[in-house]
Amino acid sequence: MFDNISSRYDFLNHFLSFGIDRGWRRKAINELSDKKGGRFLDVATGTGDLAIASLKYLPEEVVGVDLSEKMLEVGRGKLAKSGYTNISLEKGDSEALRFDNDSFDAATAAFGVRNFENLEKGLKEMHRVLKPGGKLVILEFSNPRSFPFKQIYHIYGKMFLPLWGRIFAGDKDAYTYLPESVKRFPDGEKFLNVLKNIGFDNTNQRRLTFGICSIYTATK
Repeated sequence: MFDNISSRYDFLNHFLSFGIDRGWRRKAINELSDKKGGRFLDVATGTGDLAIASLKYLPEEVVGVDLSEKMLEVGRGKLAKSGYTNISLEKGDSEALRFDNDSFDAATAAFGVRNFENLEKGLKEMHRVLKPGGKLVILEFSNPRSFPFKQIYHIYGKMFLPLWGRIFAGDKDAYTYLPESVKRFPDGEKFLNVLKNIGFDNTNQRRLTFGICSIYTATK
């Protein structure tokens, strides 16, 4: 599915969010300020936007991992134009990372963990490869709770996302899947409890834009 929409993925992210997604990523990356100069892993990296944004903190190395080769190809095209040398994007399973235990100072994911086939397994892998004291930063859609944003969000996701996905990406199913996956995702306190059960400490949720999106942080 992600291979099919890879060529239009970045455009649709910005278009469907009215450009707000750029600000969400900036806020998420700002959570890495205390890990400046470290080694970063970006899971479910897609076209690499969050991984590239993390270069703001001059990491020793950034590795982005994703299952979709065509999404990675788009990301590598961005890197080729940028000239960055301390970042790589590679194909890999987020639920079976190839890295050794205690390898990274920070692990991030933007709009990817809700796509894990097994949520806990993927999060356990992120916990495993983090160094003690390492930081987890997850940017993910959430469900607004208050009127009228809850109702507007529901209508927008059910009616407009599939329509624009069909028009601009030629794939209605991918943008029907998106709101459905958000609805199924255990956001808020439920997700914080999942992180705690895996072994993360200092768990926190920061809601953005009336609860449409959230930044979750935790430490190993």
